[in-house]
Amino acid sequence: MDVPTRDEIPNSDKWDLSHLFADISKWQEDFAWIQRTYPRIKEWRGRLGQSAKNLAECLEFEKTLDLKIERLYHFASLQLAEDSANTEYLARIGQIQNLLTQIGEAFAFVVPEIQAIDDTSFGKFIGDRALADWRTKLYKIRRLKPHILSEPEERILALGAAALNGYDDTFSQLTDVDMKFGALKDDAGRERPLTQSSFSSFLVKRDSELRKRVFHQFYAEFQDHQYTLASSLAYSVKADVFRARARNYSSALEAALFPDDVPVSVYNGLINAVRANLAPLFRYFELRRRVLGLKELHHYDTYVPLVAEIESRISFDEAVEKVVAALQPLGKEYVDVLREGMRNRWCDRYETKGKRSGAFSSGSYGAPPYILMNYKEDVFADLYTLAHEAGHSMHTWFAQKSQAFQDYDYPIFLAEVASTFNEELLTHYLLEQTRDPKMRAYIINRQIDDIRGTLFRQTMFAEFEKIIHQIEESGDALTLDVFKSEYHKLLAAYFAENFMLDPQLDLECLRIPHFYGAFYVYKYATGISAAVALSEKVLRSEQGAVEAYQGFLRSGGSKFPLETLKDAGVDMTASAPIESTLRLFERRLGELEKLLL
Repeated sequence: MDVPTRDEIPNSDKWDLSHLFADISKWQEDFAWIQRTYPRIKEWRGRLGQSAKNLAECLEFEKTLDLKIERLYHFASLQLAEDSANTEYLARIGQIQNLLTQIGEAFAFVVPEIQAIDDTSFGKFIGDRALADWRTKLYKIRRLKPHILSEPEERILALGAAALNGYDDTFSQLTDVDMKFGALKDDAGRERPLTQSSFSSFLVKRDSELRKRVFHQFYAEFQDHQYTLASSLAYSVKADVFRARARNYSSALEAALFPDDVPVSVYNGLINAVRANLAPLFRYFELRRRVLGLKELHHYDTYVPLVAEIESRISFDEAVEKVVAALQPLGKEYVDVLREGMRNRWCDRYETKGKRSGAFSSGSYGAPPYILMNYKEDVFADLYTLAHEAGHSMHTWFAQKSQAFQDYDYPIFLAEVASTFNEELLTHYLLEQTRDPKMRAYIINRQIDDIRGTLFRQTMFAEFEKIIHQIEESGDALTLDVFKSEYHKLLAAYFAENFMLDPQLDLECLRIPHFYGAFYVYKYATGISAAVALSEKVLRSEQGAVEAYQGFLRSGGSKFPLETLKDAGVDMTASAPIESTLRLFERRLGELEKLLL
């Protein structure tokens, strides 16, 4: 069936961007206003340390601009997501990106001047009523003071930024453009190209010989480019260590965690807790081997569902009602707002020509938190995708309603909590609604694989990132052999003894994009742990649990992530949330064994 154009689907299936701008002339008016207005920032240059009044006026001026800029960019980016080939949309994004560069240059003095205010004067400023709404923002800026260098040093770092980040472009160009993986016949006998994208779709096929061929053909190309990739990864680590040392951090890991005020002990605690609880994971691998009827289990056998894809047909409106029903424990306000938003075109529902693939949630202050979907009625996983993105959107909605603009935007560390929380409630609801053994096994298997992929796998990745940065920081060389050797040790630790580790799998450490932007993946593992712990409190109807969770949503970025989660009832400095997720994994595994053996 041909993919329709946007003109061929009804407006009710498309998001309504008129909440952002009624027409493009209004967008152009705001754009022109910003062009005229932003140069006024020079009025405050050299004056921020003179008084709390001057500082407050400057921050309020910046906020006035930022509110309009955010909305302009939001509108332009959503239009581009509708049709990535539309030259008008591309031009608008280019316009605003160029303007942002000019504004960034004009405003470059603001943060250094705030950090240059002496501690005594700053203490008085913070107590002034004029800055009452800016205390959190100013505290976050001042925290960075020990790691900000002199103006000439900062200039040198800025000039070198593009060169220091060159490894990322090399990795992307090599893996997305230059590397060719060929083609092979799928399980239906059709020849299909093997790409970075199609690799994962081949690995869920029921044909074990097909999975094996795909794996070996895919990694043969990585083997042909392993030295180039190892060089890129080594230089990405060197760049991380250089920046950390230049800014006076004790390690690259500390530098990465500092902006969120996360102690290194949280990172290490995650690794230690997961490492101590690998036995259920090994048990799951053995269940996989037995159910799939394999003599030995390979890595390419770990993605195919243990239950063949169930046949289901759920319309979009039915999916909304299922998600809303699953989220009933969160209270009337949450579900009423979500249902009304979906009815009033928050969501762009279906695939159209040129539309961005996948799904996302995207908000701006005072506007609907829009959702992009490519919903398919016969893809059961899209029900979960809708619940996931609804979690992000409601997080944004509550934060907007409760926080000032400067404090509403929440960090990535918290973002995945709200989305994964919704998936947990959806799983609970679906299991309550069905007694069909096949459906129950499918849902439970899906949850187990989510925890395996998000907690176990991402923790292994986090441990690898820590190890290779420590090697560089100790002065030892990072070579291809070192990368493969260290990664192999982790594979041997995180997989069972009766799991066959193909030699090619050592090359996986060179193909994970997140490794070229280190110390991010641990947030997936902490996010699912916090989400499970919070959802269990709500599902047990613990007194105050719903109010505490809504408090988490309302907090936005007004506090640091660990404080926000602690107020909601989860202490991520302790191992308890991680252990609760590990217990859930083991409990679900027991249920799955009963259903499948």
